[in-house]
Amino acid sequence: MQNNIIKIFCLLIVALFTAESAIAHSEDLDEIRAATEKYKDVNVALAEGFIPDPSGHCVSAAAEGLPAEWGGMGIHYINPNLLQITAAEPRVNGNSTHTDFTRPAILLYEPQADGSLVLMGIENLVWIEAWQAAGNTDIPKFRGRSWDMMVDDPATEGDEAHGFKPHYDQHVWLFRENPTGILNPFNPAATCEHHRG
Repeated sequence: MQNNIIKIFCLLIVALFTAESAIAHSEDLDEIRAATEKYKDVNVALAEGFIPDPSGHCVSAAAEGLPAEWGGMGIHYINPNLLQITAAEPRVNGNSTHTDFTRPAILLYEPQADGSLVLMGIENLVWIEAWQAAGNTDIPKFRGRSWDMMVDDPATEGDEAHGFKPHYDQHVWLFRENPTGILNPFNPAATCEHHRG
């Protein structure tokens, strides 16, 4: 009898852990949208530790030396704690292997003519060195898509890693339709037209 109670207790613990893991790493867009729509108010993001990209940039394809028709990404608000940033020079580096989109490490905002910000999407980023050190051998995936690998090529004029050490990242355009796909990095419907720098 006591052994049966212990077995049932252990099964319940495993079931709870499995359910919690599934929630923490959900790929359900409606669930992720519900968990992140609070960031439509940038003050909520600031209160939770997000900061605007210290470079002051609003990222557009044209500014990155890419075809202008690709559109933009907007202003990145980053959460240094989730990214586990360890250095800013000569390139931003960190230890994060965080992949939970219900708690994104980066928020994507579009500046408006009146100075306000509109939440367009979310992003997660993991550092390749930390990812591999944690025992991962495959590129992280979300909804069957491998994340983008960002590594600067010193032979080109542009900075393919945007000032960061080699990393994988994944954008999810939850709040702004992206005609090229909800998981593509740039969005033709996103603009930096009203960015004041």
